[in-house]
Amino acid sequence: MSDRLSVFKTYKLYVGGKFPRSESGRVYEVTDAKGRWLANAPQSSRKDARDAVVAARKAFGGWSGATAYNRGQVLYRVAEMLEGRREQFVREVADAEGLSKSKAAAVVDAAIDRWVWYAGWTDKIAQVTGGSNPVAGPYFNLSAPEPTGVVVVLAPQESSFLGLVSVTAPVIATGNTAVVIAAERSPLPALSLGEVLATSDVPGGVVNILSGRTAEIAAPLAAHQDVNAIDLAGADEALAKELEIAAADNLKRVLRAQPVDDWSATPGTERLTAFLETKTVWHPTGALGASGSSY
Repeated sequence: MSDRLSVFKTYKLYVGGKFPRSESGRVYEVTDAKGRWLANAPQSSRKDARDAVVAARKAFGGWSGATAYNRGQVLYRVAEMLEGRREQFVREVADAEGLSKSKAAAVVDAAIDRWVWYAGWTDKIAQVTGGSNPVAGPYFNLSAPEPTGVVVVLAPQESSFLGLVSVTAPVIATGNTAVVIAAERSPLPALSLGEVLATSDVPGGVVNILSGRTAEIAAPLAAHQDVNAIDLAGADEALAKELEIAAADNLKRVLRAQPVDDWSATPGTERLTAFLETKTVWHPTGALGASGSSY
């Protein structure tokens, strides 16, 4: 039998439900923890970043208008598809983060479980953050959460997959759309996640994944007038300060980077509520009689 050449995987961006190469045609080498070459990843340009925002904005109406229950079904489907490709992600996470196969498997399992966690919260977060408010007068006063809009997410640099899922899933679980900048040194698990999202009933544009130089991509996104919020999880102190200043121009909501010792710990609801707005509605009850009822 003659020897055959291996078929190397070509990693691409994930924008608007499609897999484009970088508009600039640039790539950069991605190596494992020991410096061995793994692949060439696309190096996103400012144009790629703008295209991702356009795709996220286009998808926002349909995704935010879907029922919370439906969004939960879609997120659970992501977990199902990841489970079927578990071995691939174990290999990629092991290479990216220099972990043993068993430790990488634990990370991947935690990431799959994280999707399930947020799938369960989609139709419950409104019960936690919303409710009726007591007022002096014949009115119902109700507060309900609504998604902020297009959210830029800088994925954690030290956790290329579990950290990535932990900052992306809550954004879309609450009806936002996302432009995600993968970890600069280890973007491959993130780019592979795009392939899972594309086959998991997630509408194109709800999640857009870019790879490249974090600072280069984040700067135009922080200043973009059609971006509503930014999560600085993957920014160092200097970059975070620069992006906060740029984000202030159109009053973006900013979630500052906070050190996370263990991404596998129970996440709570903080990231679910980080990119929610509260809408309060007043509605007259009618004239109240002596019994307290107008009926």
